[in-house]
Parts: sequence; C-alpha cells; structure tokens
Amino acid sequence: MKRLFIAIKLTPNANVLGVYNYLRKELSYNKIRWVEPGNFHLTLKFIGETQESKIPYIIEIIKNAIGNYDIMKLNINKIGIFGSSYKPRIIWFGIAKNKKIDNLANDLINNLDAVGFVKDNQNFIPHFTIGRITNIIDKKVFNSIIDEKQSIILQQAEVKEVILYESIQTHKNICYNEIFCFSLTKEIT
Repeated sequence: MKRLFIAIKLTPNANVLGVYNYLRKELSYNKIRWVEPGNFHLTLKFIGETQESKIPYIIEIIKNAIGNYDIMKLNINKIGIFGSSYKPRIIWFGIAKNKKIDNLANDLINNLDAVGFVKDNQNFIPHFTIGRITNIIDKKVFNSIIDEKQSIILQQAEVKEVILYESIQTHKNICYNEIFCFSLTKEIT
C-alpha cells in the first residue's frame, strides 16, 4: 500500500523564503514542525492508502483530467491558519482566488470519486502547508505575528506540471516520493 496524493510543487522564491524564515524565528519558542521549503506543495487531491496495482489506473485518470488545462499562474498572497485562533493546527501560504486551479482540483476529485476514490467532506482551500502546530505558548503573540503578515504579495508562480506523490512517514519526518509527473504542455497565450 502507498499513501498517495496529487499536488503542485512550489519552488519558493526569496520573498517566500524570507517570510518563512521570519515566521520560524519569531515563533521558535512554540512547538511547530516546519515543512522544509523543498517540500512545499499545493495538494489538489489526497488519495490516501492505495494498492500499488491501482496506480496505473490513477495515472490514466489524472492524464485525462489534466489534458484540458494549460500552464497556469498562481499568486501566493496570504498567510493563514487552519483550526481556530484558540487552537491553531496548521500554518499555510495561500493563493489568490484562481478559477483554473479550483476547476483542476474539482475535475481530479470528481473523476477519482467516480471510480471509487471518495471525495473529502471538506471544501478545497488551495494552500501550501508550512508548519504543523503541536503547542503554542502564547496564543496572543502567535496570532499577532500571523496577522501582521496575513495579506502580503509573496510570489507569482507558473504551474507547468501536476505530480502524483507518495507520502512516506518516518519516525520524525515526512518524505515525498514523486511517482509520476504530468506536464501541462499548452503555453499561456
């Protein structure tokens, strides 16, 4: 069995790295498992534990779904949390509203649902997880640091590919193994 998900990889620019490093420094007194910048990705569909024999079938479904999409641009322009201000769980970089990304995710979700890979009950919120929170010492200080950077232009990125990943959990880290890379070959006009 492999733990699979479909995602867009982000190669962070200097702005993203600067804000990421600022947050790590300012929030260092808290217990946060920071995602390494080389692992930043926007999950389009989490598939979960899957038999290896189903991977070729999943690859075909993804190929068919992305065949309708051109290379896209996305704007990373906010920082947020999942959970509440009282019990934050995840720190993330978010993107400006992007109908193409939303449509791509919905196409993948619906096409996979049609063949038995069940939809999540959550709404699709495109984001790049940057930290998983274990414990916050001072929630007021934490929230003020997040709020001061909440709306900020971080990076415009070009999406040229979609990747099927395997997530491998070790005792301390999560590694992402690229299983297949799908190119969005049509150029933006």
